[in-house]
Amino acid sequence: MKAVKQLMIIALLAFFVSQPAFSSNRLKKNSKSDASGTELYKDIAFTSQNATLRGRLYVPENHPENNPVVIMAHGFTTTINGMTADKYAERFREAGFAVLLYDHRNLGISDGEPRRDVNFWVQCRGYIDCIDFAETRPEIDPARIAVWGASMSAQEAFFVGAIDDRVKAIVTMIPGFESDFPPEDKDGRLYEFAKKTVMNDDIMGISHTVIERMPIVSSDQLGTPSVLTEITAYRWFIEYGGRFGTNWDNVVSYSDVARPELYHTGQFAPRLKAPILMIVAVNDEMEGANPEVTLAIYNKVTQPKEWVDIDGGHFGLLHYPSALFNKSSQAQIDFLNKYLK
Repeated sequence: MKAVKQLMIIALLAFFVSQPAFSSNRLKKNSKSDASGTELYKDIAFTSQNATLRGRLYVPENHPENNPVVIMAHGFTTTINGMTADKYAERFREAGFAVLLYDHRNLGISDGEPRRDVNFWVQCRGYIDCIDFAETRPEIDPARIAVWGASMSAQEAFFVGAIDDRVKAIVTMIPGFESDFPPEDKDGRLYEFAKKTVMNDDIMGISHTVIERMPIVSSDQLGTPSVLTEITAYRWFIEYGGRFGTNWDNVVSYSDVARPELYHTGQFAPRLKAPILMIVAVNDEMEGANPEVTLAIYNKVTQPKEWVDIDGGHFGLLHYPSALFNKSSQAQIDFLNKYLK
């Protein structure tokens, strides 16, 4: 029996060592340098809403100063280490862009309480405070700043691009604008509410509604309901978030300021300050990422705009390596070359 147990352990070890998540390439993601010893990024930190946000500054090789920059924050609850945003950052760096990639407040390696709480307004303010930080860095040209988001953070990047004049390009992947079509903000009242809220220096001090902590994904919706119910979400989060060192946890709470009736971020499409790229999964299965709603918002944008259809559902372009990742990242680089360089 003892010999059989030893053989089982050896077989299991051989299996796990053979898997991509444990290969030498997987481990390199946690390194600041690539295989040749070239520095990929520097650790950075800045303050937002009285908390320290942490992340990475990627700088193009042999070009240490005055670079166009892409400011990146992950989507709903995901983190910057090993959940694909870092691979997009590496591609942008290779294409000659600096990148500021950070974890949202309360998540990952960033500070902030309550832990693992998601707040749209707080996360939008994080982008704005990161732009403030970017302007202080010699590696970055403050006149050439882009904001980037995926899924929920695509809505946030869109919002920041509608209120901050410093944004010169906006990249959104698989944007989550919710499921309802935006009504018009005829008198600008809703826009003023949104701008006032995000610029409040104590957003969490405003009266909030709170959805209590629950799992982000679950394979058993009857026994253990979760925030995201789609099986594709479960598969992607467990595969990518479950990797060692991501700092992702399968639990979240959600807090929000009481919004006026008829409020919808998509109402601000005519107010965008910069050109926008929307990379949209035409077969997106996530309830809050309706492609028809996204198209209605896109049609109201008055700035230069580009739309790229992509296959693979909501998570297809978040698998790395993959043909969809290559298509998505190349479209983004082409767009940034056009409007940021």
